[in-house]
Amino acid sequence: MSILENLFIFTNDNIIVNYLRSVKLYPSVEASFWEANQDDSQHSQQDGTKPKKSKCTQDKQLSYEEQEESSVIPFFSSILNERSTCPLLCDPLMAPPYYADLGKKANDVFSKGYHFGVFKLDLKTKSESGVEFSSGIISNHESGKVFGSLQSKYAVKDYGLSFTEKWNTDNTLATDITIQDQLAAGLKVTLEGTFAPQTGYKTGKLKTSYVNETLALNSNLDLNRAGPTVDVAGVLHFQGWLAGVHTQFDSQKSKFTKNNVAFGYLTNDFNLHTNIDNGKEFGGSIYQKVSEKIDCGVSMKWTSGTADTLFGVGAKVALDADASLHAKVNNKSLIGLGYQQKLRPGVVLTLSAAIDGQNFNAGGHKVGVALELEP
Repeated sequence: MSILENLFIFTNDNIIVNYLRSVKLYPSVEASFWEANQDDSQHSQQDGTKPKKSKCTQDKQLSYEEQEESSVIPFFSSILNERSTCPLLCDPLMAPPYYADLGKKANDVFSKGYHFGVFKLDLKTKSESGVEFSSGIISNHESGKVFGSLQSKYAVKDYGLSFTEKWNTDNTLATDITIQDQLAAGLKVTLEGTFAPQTGYKTGKLKTSYVNETLALNSNLDLNRAGPTVDVAGVLHFQGWLAGVHTQFDSQKSKFTKNNVAFGYLTNDFNLHTNIDNGKEFGGSIYQKVSEKIDCGVSMKWTSGTADTLFGVGAKVALDADASLHAKVNNKSLIGLGYQQKLRPGVVLTLSAAIDGQNFNAGGHKVGVALELEP
């Protein structure tokens, strides 16, 4: 931990001053403060106004230590207030991601901005009473099947409650009830249920998640009368390093159906992720924010007992504030291209194409168009 990060632990002004003395930073901090006061005085004299006196010069009865505090504390407080914008101090404590979100930044490079083989329309809006509505339609080119969905969500912020209703063209109804940060800080509990009127099939799940600065836990309990399935995952975060475990137990078969582990390293502009699923499937990804406009990702997967390895690279380039270009390719010569354009506030158009490089003349390439509306 750096010296400046340690300072955030000490909230008492006297402790801050003594700490600065102990690490021999006080002279440089004091000099910077007095240089700033001297600059203000020079500007005041040029403008013909009377220069402002510092607190130390206004009160001649202050002791030497009190003068030190009066000069250092305002200066250092200004640094603390600007911490969110100062590039030297911009290293906030990040909560660890949930297990399912490990490697998410790299996955987004390969998934977002692509809609191969479909026409897609998404609409989001919000009523005056605070109810959020979202609907979507997807038309598959090959099968010709059209899938639609409708969702409404209402939040009672004073009680940390939210109610979500869902319906889709498969005639399945779903309801979610969520309470967050009420039973405990960082704790979220969701009761989820689905019902198919045509068949009478019903499902239920109890989901819980908890997150703080060093730990992220989540569990899913399948409310099946014949025997529930319990899914539990956890991620531990320490100084940017991540370690996670994920297991699933099927009570009907009395056996563990999933045993996964993952390790990684996470910063604001770099993400490393590796995982082992059931001791047979190995995967890894790397995300790097090269610049403000370029994001890059690398992904690899391999299954033991086979010689088939999937390796891919992808990139996202922001052409300007409203347009971005996406591209990815893997070791099987499958090429993905995407272009996203913000036509106006709340309207985003996405064009994408999938090209089979090994069979370029044979055809079978896919194109996709998506339109997102959010007034």
